Amino acid sequence: MTVAERPIRVLVAEDEESFVDALAIGLRREGFIVDIAMDGPSALAAFEDIEPDLILLDIMLPRMSGLDVCRSIRLKSNVPIIMVTAKSTEIDTVVGLEVGADDYVSKPYRLRELVARMRAVLRRRAIDAPANQIDDKVLKVDGVVLDDARHNVTVDGASIQLPLKEFELLAVLLSSAGRVVTRETLIDRVWGSDYVGDTKTLDVHIKRLRKRIDADPLAPSKITTIRGVGYRFETNG
Repeated sequence: MTVAERPIRVLVAEDEESFVDALAIGLRREGFIVDIAMDGPSALAAFEDIEPDLILLDIMLPRMSGLDVCRSIRLKSNVPIIMVTAKSTEIDTVVGLEVGADDYVSKPYRLRELVARMRAVLRRRAIDAPANQIDDKVLKVDGVVLDDARHNVTVDGASIQLPLKEFELLAVLLSSAGRVVTRETLIDRVWGSDYVGDTKTLDVHIKRLRKRIDADPLAPSKITTIRGVGYRFETNG
């Protein structure tokens, strides 16, 4: 049985007991299997033990912040992570995305909105939307080589590790090297046409990708911004 055919297992990392109890009840009514962790170390241990299909991760966890938990998980897994925070400042959002979160929601939120975002993130994964995957192939442009089948990227011969979203972004840009790819196209190909999150997510992931593949991310020569339109992977670096 594939993940898409069985109930989705969600790890909820949240320390507000009254809040998490109500959330767990609501998610179970929606058909999810719910596991709960009340602090950072417990969240990491639960992640290792149960291998959840998605994680709802509060930023302000005791003993270890949600940001640090996210960083640790991203070293070994591309499991979908939605950050949950009582803060709504842009800096908190950006930091959460920079450490590898797929999306974020700010408290208070409606269960209906949260479930919609969860399902959207899951659809963007191979488990629910294989049509969104890049075809198996090797793309080579200006010293950057992406091997989709092996999920491997090298830059000037040096192997680099890319989280799933950055890998998918790079694949789309490389497959259209020399041509502008609009913001709408990138969001549709990588996050899905039903994406309901902040479009700044794209800019954050592009920024992170530049840091990994461009010699000078502040003056990028590989991924350039076409203001008001989108991005282009240059063919002559």
